[in-house]
Amino acid sequence: MARWTVANSRDLYNVEAWGAGLFDVSDQGHAIVTTPRGTLDLKRIVDDCVRRGIRLPLLIRLPDVLEERVNALAGTFRDVITEEEYDGHYRGVYPIKVNQERHIVEDIVANERRWGMGLECGSKPELLIALARVDDPDALIIINGYKDEELIEMAVAARQLGRNTIVVIEQPWELPMVLKAAATLDVRPAIGVRVKLGSSGSGRWAESSGDRAKFGLTLREIMDLVKELEAGGNLDMLQLLHFHMGSQVTAIRSLGDAVHEGARVFSALAQMGVPLRYFDVGGGLAVDYDGSRTDFESSMNYDLREYVSVVVRTIRTVCDEAEIPHPDIVTESGRSLVAHSTLLVTQVLDSATLHRPVELQSEEEAELQSMKDLRRIYDDINSRAPQRAYHEAMAIRDETFQRFLLGQTSLEERAAVEEAFYTICRRIVRVARKPMHEELENLPRDLADNYFCNFSVFQSAPDAWAVGQLFPIMPLSRLTEKPTRQGIVSDLTCDSDGKIDKFIDRRDVRRTLDLHDPNEGEPYYLGIFLLGAYQETLGDLHNLFGDTNAIHVTATADAAGYRIDNFIEGDTVEEVLGYLQYSRKSLLEPLRRSVERAYGDGTLSFEVGNRLTETFISLLRAYTYLG
Repeated sequence: MARWTVANSRDLYNVEAWGAGLFDVSDQGHAIVTTPRGTLDLKRIVDDCVRRGIRLPLLIRLPDVLEERVNALAGTFRDVITEEEYDGHYRGVYPIKVNQERHIVEDIVANERRWGMGLECGSKPELLIALARVDDPDALIIINGYKDEELIEMAVAARQLGRNTIVVIEQPWELPMVLKAAATLDVRPAIGVRVKLGSSGSGRWAESSGDRAKFGLTLREIMDLVKELEAGGNLDMLQLLHFHMGSQVTAIRSLGDAVHEGARVFSALAQMGVPLRYFDVGGGLAVDYDGSRTDFESSMNYDLREYVSVVVRTIRTVCDEAEIPHPDIVTESGRSLVAHSTLLVTQVLDSATLHRPVELQSEEEAELQSMKDLRRIYDDINSRAPQRAYHEAMAIRDETFQRFLLGQTSLEERAAVEEAFYTICRRIVRVARKPMHEELENLPRDLADNYFCNFSVFQSAPDAWAVGQLFPIMPLSRLTEKPTRQGIVSDLTCDSDGKIDKFIDRRDVRRTLDLHDPNEGEPYYLGIFLLGAYQETLGDLHNLFGDTNAIHVTATADAAGYRIDNFIEGDTVEEVLGYLQYSRKSLLEPLRRSVERAYGDGTLSFEVGNRLTETFISLLRAYTYLG
């Protein structure tokens, strides 16, 4: 048998495809991340964190990766704009909603001087973040979403501070509020308008575009808005046209169609005399979570260069035909910027095989007819007829179950038949041709081992549960060893949905993950990758598991090779209970009354009562996850 190598693991977990040139496997069999600043050994960092007393689960944020993703997006636009002799500039904005964590936003804004990166906000809190963090007068602050007078007045007033705010009109009633604020503050605001395109999107969020889209104006409403501005001498306020295709657009053709339609609307408005400066193509730039390079909902059938080329060339062609100036191009790419910058590390607490294979007695040795029949089926299994063997074995199992319910057979026979049935199923999985018949395709999942891990899916990877999002998962070490088990990842919550049982694959969704047999006394860490977009904010307090510990790690040139720039402590039990209005006092007082009653009844000693109270107080200060 050939020796298992790092190349085998790299291929098994499809690292090169989803890793975007950032993630890989080292010669030592450890998961690593490499940027121009250096290489980080994720297993070593986690081991060092444990020695520091930082407990798992642990969210690892990688500012180096974030910087590299910003450079890739803005740099590609710069290069293509130069090559295509495009006269406008690239003006990227980051949608705060994708990940509002302060350090993430600050790392994005750190690029405002080099690339002119700005922020997009859709609420009052997000607007305050943008106004406090962006101070480059050239960086855009785009205000989308539903608005009231308070929000609009703040956005308009901010222009007096040198902030380049643009209020995007998405509902007809918003324009009067902007004009009122402009008159009250004596400020000339910049406004944009979001158009509802006829072009449809692709992927899970395709309904974000089209006639039934939640936001945006119809063409007639836009024309009425232009007339109203022109009549009031305010047409110069309208500087930006915006459309949005929805998050994670999987097909380049859908993107191209939308940009072409949007460019036609832009050119028509420009020819009507509207002094538009910016063309905002919104978000939608996808992340190839599974590395399949297809239009599957967790992938994308294009790369960054192709996306940028389609955007720039389409706008240039339409504008040249209309003989109008090339606008500055604005994108609101969030997912593609931050997804790669965050991963969660959890340790495997235990593993369990649900249906272990057993040695079946021969037909001659077996006393029960059911066991004789199951042994015959086992011996006759071949790659040509696994479905027939499955049907026959299931019929025997079901018949035995019915006889058990009627009191016609023993518990021992039922248990033996169950064991034999699943032993047959395991052999079917081994010999069946791939892909398996749809009736058999769930067998690998049904036979998979359970790997119990110290985390909550609902808190740390909520989209895996809510919308079936696939995230790359692989061990952080032992990648020079061949995995010998097929498993699913189960979390700590008391919920049957608290598991991940769908995994990335080049051709399809896998129902199991290749894992190693945990070694006694040796931690086995799993990394869940590409969690930077949306997951933290969407996290849910299921079973009151709170935010995890988090670190920000950058590569260095010194002996250590890395530096922890920030350590953000995860929630304590007391903090999580406080979110639900349970104060320390409201919990301790009832406990102490119960302890005092037990003292009086003579059912509790002072020593045990004191230890119980101290343990209760200690748990309030504890991390919500297991030690």
